Amino acid sequence: MASTEQPLPPTKETQLPEWEHEHGDAHVAPPAKRRSRRVGGGGAGVSAKLDRVLPPHRRYLGMSRKLFLIVLLAVILALLVLIIGLAAGLSRKSKNQNLPLPTNTDKHVGEFTYYGTGLGACGGNSNNNPLCGLMLRASRFDEEVNAQRSIDLKVVDRCTGCAPNDLDTSLGAFEKLAPSASGRVDITWAWLQPTPTA
Repeated sequence: MASTEQPLPPTKETQLPEWEHEHGDAHVAPPAKRRSRRVGGGGAGVSAKLDRVLPPHRRYLGMSRKLFLIVLLAVILALLVLIIGLAAGLSRKSKNQNLPLPTNTDKHVGEFTYYGTGLGACGGNSNNNPLCGLMLRASRFDEEVNAQRSIDLKVVDRCTGCAPNDLDTSLGAFEKLAPSASGRVDITWAWLQPTPTA
């Protein structure tokens, strides 16, 4: 004869795990949990922080998180290369910022500008700059008078923003060769007292 006993509802002590209820069979084992071994420790912490800052399921600028991070890394590397390249180029260029040495009477062509004068690099302590106090002659063709004009100038300062053949003078000196409204004009210049190189 078959037993007609009803099974007792599960109590706290006899309650079946959730996975047994889902399958209706007490003999099905739960799925195996994956265990990953991380070498070096702290990788899980970094991954969790990255997931908090940039959740993996979201899109960033229309890109998946992985593609976004790759693009971001490429941009950062490009900026780093640009900064290093500019720094190297500027340091190389700064070595050539001095006026050509007065070793001959060669003529040099450059731009002529003016600035508000002050003590200058040669005033007070000239740092033993061999160019301080030397004389040069700047000349320019003046279209207004249809003639060549020139002025003798004494080196009293260094223009760090100028190209090697450019001259930056006081407003008064500039106006002897060009109207101040011109701001920047082409000139030819040469040293008046060439000195031999050591």
